[in-house]
Parts: sequence; C-alpha cells; structure tokens
Amino acid sequence: MKTIDLNCDFGESFGVYRIGQEEILSYVTSVNIACGFHAGDPLVMRQTVQLAIRHGVAIGAHPGFPDLLGFGRRMMAVSPEEVYAYVVYQIGALSAFVKAEGGVMTHVKPHGALYNMAAKDTALSEAIVKAVYDVDPSLVLYGLAGSELIRAGQAYGLRTASEVFADRTYQADGSLTPRSDPQAVIADEDEAVKQVLTMIRDRRVRSVQGTDVSIEADTVCLHGDNEQAVRFAKRLRETLQKEGVAIEAMRQEERR
Repeated sequence: MKTIDLNCDFGESFGVYRIGQEEILSYVTSVNIACGFHAGDPLVMRQTVQLAIRHGVAIGAHPGFPDLLGFGRRMMAVSPEEVYAYVVYQIGALSAFVKAEGGVMTHVKPHGALYNMAAKDTALSEAIVKAVYDVDPSLVLYGLAGSELIRAGQAYGLRTASEVFADRTYQADGSLTPRSDPQAVIADEDEAVKQVLTMIRDRRVRSVQGTDVSIEADTVCLHGDNEQAVRFAKRLRETLQKEGVAIEAMRQEERR
C-alpha cells in the first residue's frame, strides 16, 4: 500500500491579517509553519504550534526570504552564505516555540521563491541542506520532486520527502509553472484530484506542454489560503483512502 503525507503551509497570518483556516488541520498530516520572514509573527507562530499539537499533525519549519510585502514569492539575489543563515535562524525560531509547547519538530520545507530557486540552483540547495543538517540531522527535508534540493539532501544523508502539488501545473522539465503564468494554478477540483492520483499511482504528471514527466510522490502539498481549501482537502483525503492509499505523516529519522 502506498503511503502519502498530506501537508499544508500554515501560520501565514501576520498582525491583524489572517490567512488560512484551522479546519484544514483535520485532513492534513503535516503543517509547514511560517517563521516570521515571509509571513507569521511570534504570536502567530506560538498559536499555530499550539493548534498543530492539538490536532496531532506533524510540525515543520517553513523558512522563506525576508520579504513580507512579497509574501516570499519574489526572487532575491542572495548568496549561499545568506541562505544558510536565513534557514538556520528561522528553524531555530520555530524550534523554540515547539520546544516550549512540548512538541517535536519533524521537518523543514522552504517557501516560495527560496523553494523554487533551490530546486534548480545547486549552491542554494546545498546551503539549505547544510543549514538543516547543522541544526538537526534528524529533520526530514521537503523539496520539489526531482529537484536539486532533493538530490542535495540525499547526498548529505538527510531523509527527504519528494513533494508534489495538487493544484499547480508542471513544466516539461518537472518544475512548477511560474505563478505569473495564467496556467499556473489548477482551479478545477476534479482535475486536481485526477492529477494527484496519476502522480501517486503512475508516477507521472502531464506538463502544460503536453508531455508526461516522471515524478515521485512522498507528500502532497495542499494550499490552505483559499475558500475552497478545506472542502478540497477533505475530498482529496477521502478519495485517496478509497483508492487504498494510506495517509500518514513522514517519520523523522532517529537522532544521530
């Protein structure tokens, strides 16, 4: 039986601005919590950790670029040294809240532009991997399936989770279609569910160019920042279970 983790980016509110719905935590198995750079603030981080523990979902850090105005989705000219420091800083911040609340951090998933840049840039992916390893080598590294980030993590000895996206389209090289492209997001729920099933069962995805791309799926990302998010998460989980797919969080490596 294939086992799949369902993850959701969460804790992306900031001050008086609210993003995300708690109800989605009933259907996912992991959350990636914003660490204050692209979204989130200390109070939101603490509250989100408390929610995750209450719902029994695995907790991960979601480090991004220091870009609140752009929600971490704008590319930045950064050095590997800067990326290393950004990731260590953000993992450390969230880890403190997790420890204070009596929880356990299981994984790290970069956010937005940092995630997409690291998928293709070897130097940046290695900086992220080194940061994760140096903080805690037992943490699972989430990255785009087939990306440089996954390859770097495996080479460094980290446990990795190849991530696929339910509501995003793919390019012929296996990368995500940029959000600036009108075809970037799949709005039709039936199409999104079909894409996930194909990626899990057949290990392939149809690109916007019309070609099939080989893909491995350990975890599926569900975006929780739209009105239909909770309904879709419920539908996808129920559909996967009917198809014989086990829904479980990624297991953390034993500490070395």
